[in-house]
Amino acid sequence: MKLGVFTVLFNDHSFEEMLDKVKAAGLHAVEIGTGCYPGNNHCKLDELLENEEKRNVYVKEIQERNLTISAFSCHGNPISPEVEFANNSHETLLKTIQLASLMNVPVVNCFSGTAGDHEGAKYPNWPVTPWPNEYGDVLKWQWEEKLIPYWKEVGQFAKDHNVKIGLELHGGFLVHTPYTLLKLREATCDAIGANLDPSHLWWQGIDPVAAIKILAKENAIHHFHAKDTYIDQENVNMYGLTDMQPYGEVQTRAWSFRSVGCGHSLKEWSDMMSALRTYGYDYVVSIEHEDPIMSIEEGFKRAVTNLQSVLIEETPSQMWWV
Repeated sequence: MKLGVFTVLFNDHSFEEMLDKVKAAGLHAVEIGTGCYPGNNHCKLDELLENEEKRNVYVKEIQERNLTISAFSCHGNPISPEVEFANNSHETLLKTIQLASLMNVPVVNCFSGTAGDHEGAKYPNWPVTPWPNEYGDVLKWQWEEKLIPYWKEVGQFAKDHNVKIGLELHGGFLVHTPYTLLKLREATCDAIGANLDPSHLWWQGIDPVAAIKILAKENAIHHFHAKDTYIDQENVNMYGLTDMQPYGEVQTRAWSFRSVGCGHSLKEWSDMMSALRTYGYDYVVSIEHEDPIMSIEEGFKRAVTNLQSVLIEETPSQMWWV
């Protein structure tokens, strides 16, 4: 496996400065935003799509530093009832898939999206309980009328371009658990897989090692994010895990994102790395930094140091002891 970083945390750096920073940290891969929520500070999508020479220069800058692009990322909501944002998310996703294909980037990361509760809805609706029964009816409509038809089309588009889709299992979107990912994958195609981020699993009560085993057995992990979560049980007792307080309310929130090793032990992170290797994932572990009590620099360095201590980089040796 290789260690990389989702470069949106360096959006105030130029493309070249960002690459220098990643190389100096001893990393080997970059995950680059192309639009929607992550922005496109390090990847001007239309320019690169339209100009082969600019693509060549772009790739050369990366290769000269012995780096690779692990994924392009364009997290948005392509099935949102907010038409303008849905259209922008959809167009950015299709363009990102095309660019990934042209530049031999194997994965495009994004969200599955969340629809409204009917055709005339104004905002997305994320049902989280089957009763009263209308919530279940909404969820069924969203999957059958919006989610599956959309990803049947876009999943095949990605497959035709030899690109895999890494859906981040993120609360607030219809695909947010191993079950919902595999359900969508079965209804669409195997280009659909997970960009597995344990931080979003922990607050839902899902064991990341178990999730790795479930998904990797189906060859459904396309990319991996490294971000931690601290769960404050006293605050969980007050607010529950579906805490709607802003992320900045760290003292009272039930859970907060943290840098790697600041929410769960390195033993647990080591167990995840071992599970990834055991079940066939031998690609990039991409650091994502969203720690509310650490600077970008300190949180990034902490994640790098901790992951370098548990990452399994070399291929297994022969079992010389048997």
